[in-house]
Amino acid sequence: MAERQEQTAPDAVMSRIGQVVMLHHAGDREEARHRFLDLWAEIGEDGDPLHRCTLAHYMADAQDDPSDELAWDLRALTAAEELTDDRLAEHEGTLAVRALYPSLHLNLAADYVKLDRAGAARTHLRRARTAAGALADDSYGDGVRAAISRLELRLGDDGTPDGDGWTPAPRQHP
Repeated sequence: MAERQEQTAPDAVMSRIGQVVMLHHAGDREEARHRFLDLWAEIGEDGDPLHRCTLAHYMADAQDDPSDELAWDLRALTAAEELTDDRLAEHEGTLAVRALYPSLHLNLAADYVKLDRAGAARTHLRRARTAAGALADDSYGDGVRAAISRLELRLGDDGTPDGDGWTPAPRQHP
């Protein structure tokens, strides 16, 4: 019984990350970046992969420089590769590990497009499309698949964005 209660107890770090995400969504990017960095320092480079993946995924959103956004998205992918389904199951409402990859690769593809690195963008877009089979048939899965399709349509045959006013697909979050 105690073990079961422990597994369903709220994760304080995930709650704190969620609070910073709300701060960011309220429009305070700079304060959100500072708080994310403080949390990152607490978690550490070798901390819980779920915490690192989640924090890095959202920290990427708070970046103004596409190179910084890419660096945080790469950290999120690295941490996801260390995650297990058992660890995710401890955090209520999270997806299976394999369901994180479509979004992570989609975000990396969008980062590489912003940096005019079409080859890397196409590689991650293919990985996102391949991994999309792990997504459920729900609103989250539908949203990620739609964003993948939009980015595929916007990326021309030569690997460059089509049109002058191209903007990358919106970031997807698990």
